[in-house]
Amino acid sequence: MATNFKFQYNDSIETQRSQQPICTGTSVLGLVFDKGVVIAADQLASYGSLARFRNVQRVNCVNDRTILGCGGDYADYQHIAKLIEQKVIDESSYEDEQQIGPKALHNWITRVQYNKRSKMDPLWCSWVVGGIDEDGKPYLGLSDRLGTSYCSPHIASGFGNYLAIPLMRQEYEAKNGKFTETEAIELLKKCLHVLFYRDARSLNKYQLAIVTADRGSRIEGPFSFTGEWEFAKTISGYE
Repeated sequence: MATNFKFQYNDSIETQRSQQPICTGTSVLGLVFDKGVVIAADQLASYGSLARFRNVQRVNCVNDRTILGCGGDYADYQHIAKLIEQKVIDESSYEDEQQIGPKALHNWITRVQYNKRSKMDPLWCSWVVGGIDEDGKPYLGLSDRLGTSYCSPHIASGFGNYLAIPLMRQEYEAKNGKFTETEAIELLKKCLHVLFYRDARSLNKYQLAIVTADRGSRIEGPFSFTGEWEFAKTISGYE
């Protein structure tokens, strides 16, 4: 017997979305120096507490004057990275020699994050956006999963908010905010060392995204360093 069935869409049916990240990256660090911006992130994507993927890239060059890094859910990062790539292609199709600047990209990411959060389906990641603005000055900003954003000469997401920011702030005040590129990289490397010792989701393998007005943007690395664990026995609770 033939059955006459017609599908009817019902938008009242409840849907369930993932409200917790699956594969995650930890802290992203950003620092302004005299001629540009440097962003650093390790290459680990953790599956829960398992250090599953050890060769992922979490920093990117958007164009010649804009870079970014992302911490949090890696799938959400890949999703937004593809949207950004398409925006770059769309912009280039006009052939007007205009590029997406760091301020525009930071604002756009913030709007996307806030829009998704308002729909109770947040993108579980934080973004660090840096670059050279229209005036030729370094720009660095952060946007979190709630769509909150701010700008600062030194920025860290995730666990770095607690461990790296005090170190960067101390050096920033000591040098009156005047870093060379080499000094900025060395400071971020020091912060990555500290995070490797204290953050169980970090890795001793990292990449740098660097942008300057004269040299454009570039990715350097991966680099690695060796941890020194002899002092561990002096820490209370270590066995």
